[in-house]
Amino acid sequence: MLELTRHVVRISARRDRTEINSAMLDALLDLFAPGELTIHRCYPSRRQTIAFACAGVGRDGQRFERNAYLPEHRYCRSLDSDPLLRQCADTQAPVLSALDGGAQRIVFPVSRPDQLLYLIDLNLPVTFPPEQRIALMGLIEYFGNHIGLLDYGESDTLTGLASRRTFDKHLFELLGQAHPDETGRRRGSAHGSHWLAVCDIDHFKRVNDDFGHLIGDEVLIMASQVMRDSLRFDDQLFRFGGEEFIALLQPTDAASAQRVLERFRRNIEQQVFSRVGHVTISVGFSRLLANDTPTNAIDRADEALYYAKRHGRNRVDGYEELVASQAIAPRQPATGEIELF
Repeated sequence: MLELTRHVVRISARRDRTEINSAMLDALLDLFAPGELTIHRCYPSRRQTIAFACAGVGRDGQRFERNAYLPEHRYCRSLDSDPLLRQCADTQAPVLSALDGGAQRIVFPVSRPDQLLYLIDLNLPVTFPPEQRIALMGLIEYFGNHIGLLDYGESDTLTGLASRRTFDKHLFELLGQAHPDETGRRRGSAHGSHWLAVCDIDHFKRVNDDFGHLIGDEVLIMASQVMRDSLRFDDQLFRFGGEEFIALLQPTDAASAQRVLERFRRNIEQQVFSRVGHVTISVGFSRLLANDTPTNAIDRADEALYYAKRHGRNRVDGYEELVASQAIAPRQPATGEIELF
């Protein structure tokens, strides 16, 4: 019991999913010694649920830990590819399967009422003591509660997207991937670049003025859901403030980024919003660069957004394409130190 309490205290001290996963991994290995273990972060969508193996110990005994906010595709798979994971997700209850050699595989769900958050997949001996099972289930329940509190603190209360105050942390992580590694090449560049998109609902003030702020809030909630359904499972989505949303797109090329954002724009245009009818959205996006700063990255995407607003709205424009076509002049990066006093 003392060891369990010690690990719970360690988990409770973490305020980041990657760090919480690491502390949970320590606890599971120390307390229950599973033969194999995988902590999957789950990304549900309309079409399928993706499981990202973000921490664990493999069959070879090697421990692995990965950034829980940046799922790497090679460690992701559809739940449909694993019947036991699929069954656990569908039933929202622990499931088990017998293995050779006197072992069993047990998968536990970690969820809240509207969303599957994690699946914890362990190999344990059939002789695993009942009191240990109770302790294991209690630890997993605590883990889920702690993740829920973290998500509550990081989420925008209206839309459920990540909030403005979490944006800087996630952007710095992506900018870190864009920095050159020790060979001088950009990390993550093999599959394209990360992109930052600023998305703004057109004439939203009219919605609030004509229909009231409650209906305006409904539009924001529905728009955020369309955004989730339109973009990819690993793109990071934020409500930046008011009617403005930001998407951090995972590595891809410019044409694919344009297509993804165009799909979002088109789905918003086709969506029927309660009492309001139809609204549109304008989007500006830009590539994240090595040695970028948050200010410079946002400024470039904003420049493309302003162009979209000035040229009819309800469109998607990329900063790099606008500069290449000489539709806009390249921005000079913001430099200099901030004076605090």
